[in-house]
Amino acid sequence: MEPLHKDAETAAAAAAVAAADPRGASSSSGVVVQVREKKGPLRAAIPYMPFPVAVICLFLNTFVPGLGTFVSAFTVLCGARTDLPDRHVCCVFWLNIAAALIQVLTAIVMVGWIMSIFWGMDMVILAISQGYKDQAIPQQL
Repeated sequence: MEPLHKDAETAAAAAAVAAADPRGASSSSGVVVQVREKKGPLRAAIPYMPFPVAVICLFLNTFVPGLGTFVSAFTVLCGARTDLPDRHVCCVFWLNIAAALIQVLTAIVMVGWIMSIFWGMDMVILAISQGYKDQAIPQQL
């Protein structure tokens, strides 16, 4: 009897939506839904780097787990921006060092190696998407 009760609730909810929408339930309402990825502190600490540097870090992470992440930590000290604007540069640097350490220590059981490759892919994706294009270096006269 329980499935019939849930089907009745679903039908009642659909009828309420159809009654509220004068155009009918089958037409699209034109509602725009925006989805944003919520990033944890380690993921948000990945710096936006120039594309060639991101590819080098991916290459390093592929063959030596954590090495590319370690190198990317120093790009934060060189001015690369991250998705953690409210944190101090040294804090973001140490978050990247912690991510590299996690990758190295868990590489023995393959988890760190896989994480390291995905981390490098995220660096390349960030470099392609918006990071490198938004970081125009001002030219000095």
